[in-house]
Amino acid sequence: MSEEKTYTEQEAHRHFAASANGKVWGLLGKADRSRAEDELMLYAAHASCYHWLQVGTGLHHQRAEWMIARVYAELGVGEGALFHARRCQELTEQYADLMEDFDRAYAFEAMARANAVAGNRADAEEYLKLAEEAGQAIADSESKKFFLGDLNSGDWHGIK
Repeated sequence: MSEEKTYTEQEAHRHFAASANGKVWGLLGKADRSRAEDELMLYAAHASCYHWLQVGTGLHHQRAEWMIARVYAELGVGEGALFHARRCQELTEQYADLMEDFDRAYAFEAMARANAVAGNRADAEEYLKLAEEAGQAIADSESKKFFLGDLNSGDWHGIK
């Protein structure tokens, strides 16, 4: 029999934010997702953002907006991807003092992918260049490797 645990509301929000985030990452990496899994991935991204808004900082909100933008891009929904990529970019600027170097790189990557899926080739190429430059400037070698792996994965809709 499992032991029942008690959580504060804050702890519960953190738990659900992280759990939903992990679910999205797992589904993003799955090559043969079903339509139901695509829906689950989208709703989990939004749920993670909601929970981070309850207990997180501007940094958590920025990262959650990046994730939502990435999911919309992955699903081929340009309008949704652009909306959330722009919000990610706004939060990156608004909370610049909280951002890591890789957060800035990911914000550019989100704008590049969103513009690519929306068919805005010139903007996508411009943001992709910024993402590549920001990625090369990431100081931590593991973070840099992880970012460049993400940057070089997924559907770029003909721009990469």
